[in-house]
Amino acid sequence: MPAKPLSDETLHLIDAVRSALQDCSDVQEKRMFGCHVFMVNGKLCLGVEGDEVLVRLLPVTHAEVAETPGVRPLSSRGLMDGYFYISPTAYATREQWQHWIDAALTYNPLAKASPKKVRKTSATAAQPTLPGQRTVKARGSDAAHHSSAAAPARKHSVFDDDDVL
Repeated sequence: MPAKPLSDETLHLIDAVRSALQDCSDVQEKRMFGCHVFMVNGKLCLGVEGDEVLVRLLPVTHAEVAETPGVRPLSSRGLMDGYFYISPTAYATREQWQHWIDAALTYNPLAKASPKKVRKTSATAAQPTLPGQRTVKARGSDAAHHSSAAAPARKHSVFDDDDVL
């Protein structure tokens, strides 16, 4: 069953997270948990599902963070301590947005990476990408994402305190 197309709002939020991570050297984008996730240094760091941002934070802060208005745990059964969905009300201003981005990036070096799965070589692995399929490469060495001149700060309409461009 093909994945349903992402809404313009979701694509805009994905772009906002992508922009927030532009200075990180090893970023990969994948689909996990039904989300568009951003792996930083091989570890899940941030993601987008609908209008919510998925963040990975220090697990010992789970109970405290879960009490924050506009924040809900990824798992209601306590299986994923430290993973939270942040609703638009909790990232409506640039200050709130930056808090969640910084918190996720601060925890990332301490987070455990999932062990790499050994892929079996098969006929399907050698097939070319089909039309409509998209592959995303790591951006660490891609010169197109890093220019020598500092890019002006981009505004995203995901913030209530910004004018929409």
